[in-house]
Amino acid sequence: MGANRFNGFTGYGIGIGLRSPHYEHILSRKPVVDWFEIISENFMIDGGLPLHILDQILEQYKVVQHGVSMYFGSAEKPDREHLRRLKDLVKRTKTPWLSDHLCWGSVDGRYTHDLLPMPYTFEAARITAQKVREVRDFLEVPIAVENVSSYAEYHVSEMTEWEFLNEVVERADCGILLDVNNIYVSSRNHGFDPLTYVNSVPAERVAQIHIVGHSKFEKYEEVHREALKANRFLADTTLGIAV
Repeated sequence: MGANRFNGFTGYGIGIGLRSPHYEHILSRKPVVDWFEIISENFMIDGGLPLHILDQILEQYKVVQHGVSMYFGSAEKPDREHLRRLKDLVKRTKTPWLSDHLCWGSVDGRYTHDLLPMPYTFEAARITAQKVREVRDFLEVPIAVENVSSYAEYHVSEMTEWEFLNEVVERADCGILLDVNNIYVSSRNHGFDPLTYVNSVPAERVAQIHIVGHSKFEKYEEVHREALKANRFLADTTLGIAV
């Protein structure tokens, strides 16, 4: 992606996700990689092997943090202890931006550990945007929200998913982590044109792009279950928006 204020005006190039099966190879072989994306929650601890590995990675590579449990769409306020630990990690990695998902997944302190789709209402957009602003102000780093794949919709929705995404990022004045495969999967599950979605995204707010594989089942499609399946939609979409 091009440098903009939502990715800290960085031109980091192409990164890959840092996963534990690759630690030994990375540290011993030192592959040529522009940067690694880490799952923040894997390193929000006080010590131990994960942080030891992370510090070795940081000596050689740039790192960007990606979260999976902020749940911007949940009704309760952000957990202060979670934010404190997250900010400690931000200081450690010096991540120029931080991303998490536009979804909900917790109720009254209980976590589903899933990325659940939201009702696309103006009230939900208002509450979500307020939480994004609160998190950004506390962490003092640009925030980008990622569109998720979904298998269900709400009758109360007042707009399309892409209209909801735009409503949230405009209200929060934040960036977008555009997952083009999630768009494709949701389009197959819900019967919309994926290019309509992509063409509606404000390219100037895209801080980062995700490309990942998906699995096809009898009734729906799902992501993150097998290795990357390159397809023309993903390639054309990425090239068309990487400004």
